[in-house]
Amino acid sequence: MERPAWAPRSIDISVPSVSRIYDFYLGGSHNFEVDREAARKAMAHLPGLPKIMQANRAFMRRAVRHAVGTGIDQFLDIGSGIPTFGNVHEVAQAAHAGARVVYVDHDPVAVAHSNAVLAGNEDADVVAADLRKPQEILSSPQVERLIDLNRPVALLLVAILHFVEDADDPYGAVAQLRDALAPGSLLVLTHASYEGIPLPAERAEGAVDVYKDIRNPLIMRSRDEIARFFEGYDMVEPGLVPMPHWRPESAPEDEDPFAFSGFAGVGIAA
Repeated sequence: MERPAWAPRSIDISVPSVSRIYDFYLGGSHNFEVDREAARKAMAHLPGLPKIMQANRAFMRRAVRHAVGTGIDQFLDIGSGIPTFGNVHEVAQAAHAGARVVYVDHDPVAVAHSNAVLAGNEDADVVAADLRKPQEILSSPQVERLIDLNRPVALLLVAILHFVEDADDPYGAVAQLRDALAPGSLLVLTHASYEGIPLPAERAEGAVDVYKDIRNPLIMRSRDEIARFFEGYDMVEPGLVPMPHWRPESAPEDEDPFAFSGFAGVGIAA
């Protein structure tokens, strides 16, 4: 397989990547045939996956604009993935000039492309780090340069926690991040769930098995399990809801049924 110029030499392009599969769902071009093959296998069981990802991104943009509207001008996006149109820094800086954004991802392709996209943008940067090690993120030079932890921050954990197994203590990682943030900070979160998928769970499990096969298990948590991530936060209306129902800008009934798969919510730190 020929290695394209944009692919860092350190990555194994014969192994599927969650970030590149996500990029494929969103219509991006930074993915390989091995990623597309895995995506197509998952879509054979759950054909609405691209619609779910689009709804996820649309929620993220609404939540970022909400955060700016409350006066927040600094954003920490963990599990940010490969840059696509309408990224956090584009939305935030369009709404508030000078808004500061730090992206965090452990995928070398995502980090390399974030660096390329952010070249010349003094108010945005990227950290190569893992959600499971919050202190490495918080003490990184990029966060120390751009994020003032004594002021409210919007912490984005969008479509990332369902890739963290219980054995890796995702609740503990989220709690560590919460405790490092100032009162008034926001937690912006989406998470996959069998609840809301317009298919029998047995069929959706086929897509989950594809992620298991590529050694990136997809953990489908219940609404109650997802709500636990918001401990220490007061939920912003309308609470933890299917993505199209969170402060919609168009009629939710016009959305594709798959867009209602999983949950989204925003909490404010007391």
